[in-house]
Amino acid sequence: MATINEITDQAFKTEVLDSQVPVLVDFWAPWCPPCRAIAPYVEQIAGELGPKAKVLKMNVDENPETPGQLGIRSIPTLKVFKGGKEVDQMVGAGSKEQIKNLIESHC
Repeated sequence: MATINEITDQAFKTEVLDSQVPVLVDFWAPWCPPCRAIAPYVEQIAGELGPKAKVLKMNVDENPETPGQLGIRSIPTLKVFKGGKEVDQMVGAGSKEQIKNLIESHC
């Protein structure tokens, strides 16, 4: 399994919007059972994608600004960004295959 980098409100533009490859961002919180349930899938997918995409996590409790700007109302929310724009999203827990398809369709 890959280690997924946590990003902050301050790093969002650089790490996500300015990225040269598609980025999957998992918006989560430690107290959220569905977030914890999909965490192993997200880590596995990060390892499987290699250099063709980035997978990052953002703790919504520690970084409220970005989720607020993006209109995130429930977690987990997974958003895909490509070329500085949001291109796809999934709200709620999904299967590993659903999550992988979400990002792979943009690689």
